[in-house]
Amino acid sequence: QVTLVESGGGLVQAGGSLRLSCATSGRTFELYVMGWFRQVPGKEREFVSAITWSGDRPSYADSVKGRFTISRDNAKNTVYLQMNSLKPEDTAVYYCAAGGGRVWNVRVGGLYNYWGQGTQVTVSS
Repeated sequence: QVTLVESGGGLVQAGGSLRLSCATSGRTFELYVMGWFRQVPGKEREFVSAITWSGDRPSYADSVKGRFTISRDNAKNTVYLQMNSLKPEDTAVYYCAAGGGRVWNVRVGGLYNYWGQGTQVTVSS
């Protein structure tokens, strides 16, 4: 079992920055990839970014490319999402997800095994 705990959400003005953290615990040695997704009420969950535990091949949604950066600290078993130049349309609940080797497409949420509780990000205009 793996537990994920997100933190770092909040309210920020457009153009501002936030850094989300996802702390993992448990059988983390099983994990191959960590992802961030977001969801707005009434809409489908949306892929934001993902990174393997080796740190290579970070992936980003086109909507956040150039503004968001994903990184990981293996010693702390934590993954981060640095969000800069935030826009009102970035407002959502952000979820951290973790998966093993069956995640052949990091953009597909259904392939991930574990999810955090979510953290609210609100960007005011």
